[in-house]
Amino acid sequence: MKPMTQYCFIVWCFWFAISHGSAPSKFVHSSHFHDWKKFYFVYHWPVTVCKMSENECSNPPMYWTIHGLWTDKAEDCNKTWHFNVTEIKDLLVDMRQYWPDVLHENRTKFWKHEWDKHGTCAATLESLNSQKKYFSKALELYEKLDLNSYLVKLGIKPGNTYYQLGSIKEALTSVYNVTPKIQCLSPEQGEEVQTIGQIKFCFTKDFILRNCTESKVDSYFAHGNMIFGTEELSICNDTLTNYPSHVQLSK
Repeated sequence: MKPMTQYCFIVWCFWFAISHGSAPSKFVHSSHFHDWKKFYFVYHWPVTVCKMSENECSNPPMYWTIHGLWTDKAEDCNKTWHFNVTEIKDLLVDMRQYWPDVLHENRTKFWKHEWDKHGTCAATLESLNSQKKYFSKALELYEKLDLNSYLVKLGIKPGNTYYQLGSIKEALTSVYNVTPKIQCLSPEQGEEVQTIGQIKFCFTKDFILRNCTESKVDSYFAHGNMIFGTEELSICNDTLTNYPSHVQLSK
């Protein structure tokens, strides 16, 4: 084969490989490249989640549980990478305790949703490029942040006492040295104060805590989740806040 012919053949082979998607990446099937800059680790208060739901939910956990580990500015990054619960079978005991679906009996539906919507985007990092790595990291952050223990130590407990939202935020900032984002349910008919619903901690891609500084304009990821009952949450006002200890279903 002549040198020029050989060169053309090599170029043609290279072009063919690229155009036919031979790259061994799970992300070649994504509709486009999803860039993102930081993580949100999101706790939600099960009592408030139940309050917003029309489902029967009379006995939620009385501790903050995981809502998710989210990337900013990216969702549903690979619809061909399907959730497979067998890949996290070693995590199921902790998942059921710390990441429960308080609204549905089929809790794997919640985990599937979180993987499809957020995990497939987080998986662009090598440290999170499998379902086991993604869910393991979320459980690790839950244990590291230890929100439930710190709230008790700070004297912030669910009950009939209202708290100034600013006092809660300042107390958390004194522990973590960063400012979290706190989301609430607006007062409903017959209520006078907002109800705390979610607490979001922000991390860099290297999992270093950072301030949550996005504005209300950047609200797409500040809101909740249509499927799992938290779509009514928004950034709290700096006013009195209810931290409920039992479910009061909306009428």
